[in-house]
Amino acid sequence: MPTAHDPRPLTGEPLALDLLNTRWNKEGVTQDLLAGPDGLAVWLASNGLAGNHPADTAVLDHLREAREALRAAVDGPAEQAAPLVDAVLGHGRIRARLTAAGPAEEPEFADPSWGPAWLAARNYLDLLTRAPERIRPCAGGGCVLHFFDTSRNGTRRWCSMAACGNRAKASRHYARSKEN
Repeated sequence: MPTAHDPRPLTGEPLALDLLNTRWNKEGVTQDLLAGPDGLAVWLASNGLAGNHPADTAVLDHLREAREALRAAVDGPAEQAAPLVDAVLGHGRIRARLTAAGPAEEPEFADPSWGPAWLAARNYLDLLTRAPERIRPCAGGGCVLHFFDTSRNGTRRWCSMAACGNRAKASRHYARSKEN
């Protein structure tokens, strides 16, 4: 059975931010891709996780918990969010191995339904290690999306130039034309 199209306005961000972006605003109304198993199936497929994890209520509940922990970490004080992220991370670990191809690390879970949530929380740690200052909320008014700024000079402000960036520029242009 084919998976439905991903309706979100911003996809392709690192896993942690992509999980945050399962909630977005559309014409002033909050949308939630993780409102049910169908949206979960879309999110899992969009992130290459569908083959390893079923779109069931346990995975959905764990992902929602991870999303709230990541939202607290990105939008609030780290000292309050750390226990929430750590609680998600407590459900998995990295297993180091030596393979024929050399050293390898693979995630391991006592309960596989925590896999996608744990992977998203782990990805957030990787982003913090790489460049925490490049984890950004969109500067568009009313936009709740987040992105990892990969621009050369690190000055990206909007989730999408075509959407929020255009609205901001049009708004500035309109304000200037009203002044004249």
